[in-house]
Amino acid sequence: MEHETYIYLITALMPLTASMVVVQVNPYHALVIRGILGGVSALVYAMFGAADVALTEALVGTMLAITLYAVAVRSSLVMRLGVLQDELTLHQDSLAKLIEEFRAIFRQHYMRVELVPYQDPDNLHLALMKKEIHATCVQRLETKVNATVATRVETTVDEKLDGKLGEKLEEKVHRSGILAHQDETAIYQTTIRLQRLYEIMQSKLVSSTTLLTYINPVESGETH
Repeated sequence: MEHETYIYLITALMPLTASMVVVQVNPYHALVIRGILGGVSALVYAMFGAADVALTEALVGTMLAITLYAVAVRSSLVMRLGVLQDELTLHQDSLAKLIEEFRAIFRQHYMRVELVPYQDPDNLHLALMKKEIHATCVQRLETKVNATVATRVETTVDEKLDGKLGEKLEEKVHRSGILAHQDETAIYQTTIRLQRLYEIMQSKLVSSTTLLTYINPVESGETH
């Protein structure tokens, strides 16, 4: 009688763990519980004398299936963000903060943001149209022009720092605000080709340093 009680208790774990798998929101938690379900199933099969079925469940239904599911979840829950190599190597604080906010947003949906650098804007846009990436984030043209002017003025000031003229010019430049830091005015354009990702970012993005745009590639056969 006591032996049968243990069997009933172990067997009852199967529908319990199966229900836990269904209600999980985090896919990684679901994978762990799915592994527990496979282990319980293999144990139940073994107790009833079906050793071959238990071995099959343990090897294929648990180990192999969980491994394949983990690979699939890892590769699918990622947002590939295309950026320009030059902007990425400059280590701009505004861009770094914006990317970190992107990661925080998608982390709530158990996704990760993968940065994909490109050498020029044309290749970046082409990659978006070919669906190699899910979104792009580039600095807007007007902020680039302002940053270039400020950089040229700063270079001129540095070249004349040894003389009094350079000191006066530097003081005048700082007073007029021409050498304002590039990150303070940098505005980025974020273009997204998947409507679901666009809706997520639109509803949760709080930063004012980027403008969101949804684009549906002409050659795309996706339905949103």
